[in-house]
Amino acid sequence: MSALAPEERPPSLRDPPSPLPAGARYFCTVGRGLEPFLMREIRARLAVTQVEYVSGKVFFTTNSGLTMLKQLKSAERLFLLLKRQPPLIISSRSKGKVFNEIQRLVTGDPMCWVRAVSIWRSLELEENLPPEVAKPSKRKTGENENIVTKKLKIEQTLAMPGDAECQLEKQNSDKMEEHKDLTTEKENFQEEKSENDGEKEVEHHQGKLTFRVSCRCSGTIAKTFTTEEVGRVIGIALIKQFGWKADLRNPSLEIFIHLNDIYSVVGIPVFRLPLASRAYIKVAGLRSTIAWTMASLAEINVGAVVLDPMCGLGTILLEAAKEWPNASYLGADVSDSQLLGAFDNLKSAGLMDRIELFKFCVTELPLLSQSVDVIISDVPFGKKFKLGKDIKSVLHEMERVLCVGGTIVLLLSEDLHKYLQDYKESNITWNSRC
Repeated sequence: MSALAPEERPPSLRDPPSPLPAGARYFCTVGRGLEPFLMREIRARLAVTQVEYVSGKVFFTTNSGLTMLKQLKSAERLFLLLKRQPPLIISSRSKGKVFNEIQRLVTGDPMCWVRAVSIWRSLELEENLPPEVAKPSKRKTGENENIVTKKLKIEQTLAMPGDAECQLEKQNSDKMEEHKDLTTEKENFQEEKSENDGEKEVEHHQGKLTFRVSCRCSGTIAKTFTTEEVGRVIGIALIKQFGWKADLRNPSLEIFIHLNDIYSVVGIPVFRLPLASRAYIKVAGLRSTIAWTMASLAEINVGAVVLDPMCGLGTILLEAAKEWPNASYLGADVSDSQLLGAFDNLKSAGLMDRIELFKFCVTELPLLSQSVDVIISDVPFGKKFKLGKDIKSVLHEMERVLCVGGTIVLLLSEDLHKYLQDYKESNITWNSRC
């Protein structure tokens, strides 16, 4: 699937940051090439500011609560952003120095952890609150905004004390030296006190947490260090700094680190399960994020008839029917096993009354001409199911059943895309967006 032209270019990590409005800063991981689609979805669903992306990640600021954040369908995982910095410099540096830089990445600013873990705790409480106890008012944007604004004010007021400059007349050199010694001791005391206060604030605000570090390294750093080495260094630093306890099996807090040649990112997963893991899909087929994105491209209107003539396990139909329920959905496939899996998914999702399944070949659909408004399909091009040069006969049949002005969204391999570009016999106007 080729990406849409992005609405903004990804900013340089070395550019000076602009002032952030009140709100929590997040990032989502996303399939390569899907970043512009996720940006568009984030803007449509959430009240957001500062939406930007790098390859595989979209960053944004919002006051939206969990109810809205859970609705993101084209994102893989959602993280609360803790730090985002330029990449670590590896060349001509000792291993110990690089490890020190990695440790400073997570421990250099204790107050950053205060704010991030405070927001994470409030989100966790909201997620775990049972429906009969949950108060609707706490899920509103206004209250989330107040919480985040208070955290920002705390962070702004707890600044490190600067160096004090004393201007004295030169009356006595001995007194001057004595004053310098006293000033230096005072400055050192203030700096140590500020760091200790930051660590105490972290402990007071977070309590004793158990944690696990999930590391991902690519590029130059991956050639020098293993993810196990990086994770161990970070884990030791957090234990020493905050007194947390490592728990690899069932931690209360997971810390995500991604280091590459473009950026260094530290985040906390908002949900234990990825957003891409749909509870209503029993048998996994096409990636749900891709299926949803394809359906969103079709711009399904109320009352439209939507067809997937090679539906497989029905993932595209499921995603479309969940998001755009006021339409009619038809699925066809020639494989009994695929249709049985699709039936199980429809039953699990509670969509038996909205999606009809048929066993038919895609080149011989039992539908009237011009009876379908939208066709969405993942064209088979793998080892188990492969269409090959039959794409032309498939396109003929799609053209027959599609209404004038209808929409077709197909997921194709490079070879099938070439066949599509060479296909000159059809009257369909093809817009190669996917």
